[in-house]
Amino acid sequence: MSPRSKLTLVYLFGFALDLINMFIASVAYPDIGRGLGASLAQLAWVGNAYMLGLTLVIPLSAWLAGAYGERRVLLGSLGLFLAGAALAGTAGSIEALIGWRALQGLGGGLLIPVGQAMVYRYYPPAQRARLTALIMSVALIVPALSPALGGLLVDMLSWRWALLASLPLALLTIWLAARWLPADQAPAKRDALDLSGLALLAVGMASLLLALTWLGESGRLPCGVAALLLAVAALAGYVRAAAGKAEPVLKLTLLRGRLLRTAMLVYLFVPGVFMGVSLAAMLYLQEVLKLSAAAAGGLMLPWALASGLAISLTRGRFNHGGPKPLLLLGMLFQSAGIAALALGVSRPWPLIAAYALMGFGGSLCSSAAQSAAFLDIAEPELRQASALWNINRQFSFGLGVAVISLLLNALTHYSGAPAATAQVYQACFFIAAGLTLAPAVLVLRIHTPTVLALLRPSH
Repeated sequence: MSPRSKLTLVYLFGFALDLINMFIASVAYPDIGRGLGASLAQLAWVGNAYMLGLTLVIPLSAWLAGAYGERRVLLGSLGLFLAGAALAGTAGSIEALIGWRALQGLGGGLLIPVGQAMVYRYYPPAQRARLTALIMSVALIVPALSPALGGLLVDMLSWRWALLASLPLALLTIWLAARWLPADQAPAKRDALDLSGLALLAVGMASLLLALTWLGESGRLPCGVAALLLAVAALAGYVRAAAGKAEPVLKLTLLRGRLLRTAMLVYLFVPGVFMGVSLAAMLYLQEVLKLSAAAAGGLMLPWALASGLAISLTRGRFNHGGPKPLLLLGMLFQSAGIAALALGVSRPWPLIAAYALMGFGGSLCSSAAQSAAFLDIAEPELRQASALWNINRQFSFGLGVAVISLLLNALTHYSGAPAATAQVYQACFFIAAGLTLAPAVLVLRIHTPTVLALLRPSH
């Protein structure tokens, strides 16, 4: 196996660990609640704590990798992750469980951006669509299998085993990383850490995560608005402070690059909106169209199959036409799929078609966006670009859920009905279909000849 293949495998295992821990815990919530006497609000923080740890440490990842070396940071992050998983699985109280899940998030938050920057460095631009296809395949398979595995472990053993399920893979990944990752080179100089910038980012992102959580809950609107205002103030303070620093903790100047900026916006409006729509759709399918839980959940199968087809298409066509046609086609397909949900048809085939359209379009956009994001980023800036990309990726999912939840609540209130009606859901889906098309303005401005020149550099 080549050094590049070994590094890619370590990164994919690390990425799978992160995804397992994002998706496996929710199926164990009822048993955790009974076992630890936890309320519904406390159970929500089992997932939120992991996301908080993940999000807070990502801005620090580029500085740590530069100061101490990528190999040390990756091994340290895997060690943190392993310790957090073991302690979470043996937690004696809900408070301890929430704390250990945050520790797991700190490990995962370092692992993903540092590993991504490291592995992308080994792939020239013309081969990154192939790498993205591997990453997107893991992103498709692991979330589909994790809840099923977690459910089996909860039913056959206990909720603790669902939280411990990632330990074997974590141990294997540490062993492979210790054997395969190249030795770190001594840094030419260690830049001073931008502590004030890090503090502003931490306050801003923690407040934004809280705002997204509370804005999506009924009755928490004032708290959500207050947290959002604090987030805006802190992040605006960071933007102003970073403009005058040579080495800020997070280089926002990289967003001047059209491909990275456009790819991040696509992620917010396509996969992000789908996350919100998928939650609203589960309620709509079961409460309005009267589908069973099994039938509603089964619609993710055509979504997954169409997603796999889209990933394969991106891998084959990206280098020939660039991201623009793939992104435009993907937005149109997902928008059509969401709009099809609003037709109110409960027969199987129209619903299967709607989910297949959403799966094909969403994955076409996410795979093309990730393939394009770093094409015009210089190699020394890959760590910073990876940190920006992963922060945006985490927040896109929370933002999508919060926006669709707020929209659904507002439309329900406007309708005067005590609960969301078919008409409310349909209006929500039509608006979401329109939001999916929002990035088209920037996508149309991508200059395909320039992108193709990056993919096929002259020698």
